[in-house]
Amino acid sequence: MNKIALSAENLTKIYSKNNSLDKSVLALNKLNLQVEQGEIFGLLGPNGAGKTTFINILGGTVIKTSGKVELWGFDLDNDPRQIRASIGIVPQEVNFDPFFSPRKLLELQAGFYGVKKENRITDLILKMVSLEKQANSYARSLSGGMKRRLLIAKAMVHQPPILILDEPTAGVDVELRKNLWGNVKELNKLGVTIILTTHYLYEAQEMCDRIGIINKGNLVALNTTQKLLEQIETKKIKFKVKNFNNFEKIKLNNVKFIKDDSEIIAIYNKNKFKFDEIINIVKKNVEILDISTDDADLEDVFLEVTNN
Repeated sequence: MNKIALSAENLTKIYSKNNSLDKSVLALNKLNLQVEQGEIFGLLGPNGAGKTTFINILGGTVIKTSGKVELWGFDLDNDPRQIRASIGIVPQEVNFDPFFSPRKLLELQAGFYGVKKENRITDLILKMVSLEKQANSYARSLSGGMKRRLLIAKAMVHQPPILILDEPTAGVDVELRKNLWGNVKELNKLGVTIILTTHYLYEAQEMCDRIGIINKGNLVALNTTQKLLEQIETKKIKFKVKNFNNFEKIKLNNVKFIKDDSEIIAIYNKNKFKFDEIINIVKKNVEILDISTDDADLEDVFLEVTNN
């Protein structure tokens, strides 16, 4: 059985307005989930779903209303200092002094965590995030991607076994995003458990071993990435055709055919129809020039479980 890095049981957070429950907001509603040691876990949800509240509870900046949280075997209520030592949180916003160098920033951060000088691994962390050449430059001179990597480095100074990445690639271009994910994968190979929030669903699909989706404070999906994709029954086949002369004759019960530019799109339940059935009915009526399929992706899963 895999060991548990993070466990939340019936985690609830209610924000009260003017100390009145009549005007309260339920941010987390009896949330139950577990993150296994060594995995990359995606925590997804629309804006206002409760992701940030959950992360802030783990970071100690928001007090939960009820429920139980354990990180790396430590209880949030009984062992707050050990909890903070067990996680590193990479925020969305760039939040460091632009006039300090990466090395100086990491040394200061290590001091905040009480890491003795002889136990600091500043140079190793800079190398891990590919910033060793910029170690003594002003942080303000770093590119957007370098600043994101520096945030990861700051979160790693006390060598936490769990790293939480909150929208780490927001505003980062494609090439820098690719490099950033390379760094994250390397950290994961070293045994660091990664918890990721992102609005780029294709990133979560590529990166995460398992995914939890929350909506309006409720956990609405939790499974391996592959099993979440398999639960979507709808599939599409795109036919590039010579013309639409006999399009009206293309009919099959419970299959939807749509004209789109030079294509006919067939939308059907993959568990009820075979691929060749759809092809044969189209081929009987129009000349097919090319065929492509469109399988479900994480966006389809996300839209289905959040009812958006």
